[in-house]
Amino acid sequence: DMHLKRYRRETVKEALRAVREDLGPDALILSTRQVAAPGVKGWFGGRVIEVTAAAERPAMSEPRHTGVAEPRAAAKAWRSEEAVASRADRATDEVVARLQAAGLDGALARDVARALPRSKRRGATLQSIRETLELQLATLAAEDTSLAPIEVFVGPPGVGKTTTIAKIAAQERARHGRRVSLISADGYRVGAVEQLRLFANILGTTFAVARTPRELESALSGAKGPLLLDTAGRSPSDDVSREMLRVIAGRRDVRTHLVIAANTPYVTARKTLDRFEDARPSRLVLTKLDEAESLAPLVSLLRERQLPISYLGTGQCVPEDLERATPASLAGWLAGDAQQGAVA
Repeated sequence: DMHLKRYRRETVKEALRAVREDLGPDALILSTRQVAAPGVKGWFGGRVIEVTAAAERPAMSEPRHTGVAEPRAAAKAWRSEEAVASRADRATDEVVARLQAAGLDGALARDVARALPRSKRRGATLQSIRETLELQLATLAAEDTSLAPIEVFVGPPGVGKTTTIAKIAAQERARHGRRVSLISADGYRVGAVEQLRLFANILGTTFAVARTPRELESALSGAKGPLLLDTAGRSPSDDVSREMLRVIAGRRDVRTHLVIAANTPYVTARKTLDRFEDARPSRLVLTKLDEAESLAPLVSLLRERQLPISYLGTGQCVPEDLERATPASLAGWLAGDAQQGAVA
């Protein structure tokens, strides 16, 4: 018979201590979350940690003796193994609770906890957790850092495609002294075209506008060096967008990035990935990280799709607010310590 109880404390450590003192060392941690603090403090946004735990009630009577005597040595060994397994489970639950309190979803929190060596789970340090988290996120960070001959950026309107392109072009100019060509295939938003034209003038690089598939073919054939292509924020199933994408679909020198804002709700992000599947993106750009509380809501989806992340947009400033995605940077933004301190 299981006994469930909830504990609310200021920190995860205090809540887990209360669980152990009340329910014993064998208590099972079921969930950990942040909730509004009780009373007046909660009215003003105060938060506390709520841990739900369970423990077995002691049996009311001893089971009947079966008449089969268990060898003492075997019984002692079984109890010892059970105790070791129980301690390992409790240590794993503590790591999971810490990670969930930091905002990670349950599946990733459990994967990280189980990936930690058993000897390091009890009292796991921030450093060991971060290193393990980075390993779990390694497949989400695109390894290549060089530009493809043609880099195409697709995605819904308002996610920062044009700004991302301007940042990449400015960084290439500042860090490598290299000018990249810019093309706008967004014939719907005059403001986006003029914004990119302005950046091209500032950087002293070539710029072209392609409003039709034929104009796009001409611009691509005449470009020199790496080329960054901005597209309209329309679905690839749109007639004009489909024709534009057909121009680049047969080329081997093209790499397509799907741009998504980091504060996009999970359901919307899933629909966006499905909607732009016809564009065949091989990379993902996450923008507006400074406006997102955490990457946690999107991580499970990104791990499921296994679309490597190429860039992280961390603000509006050009060119500094853009960085290459690495396991370390993803772990930092996911845990929240890239903005506001490490996992507690």
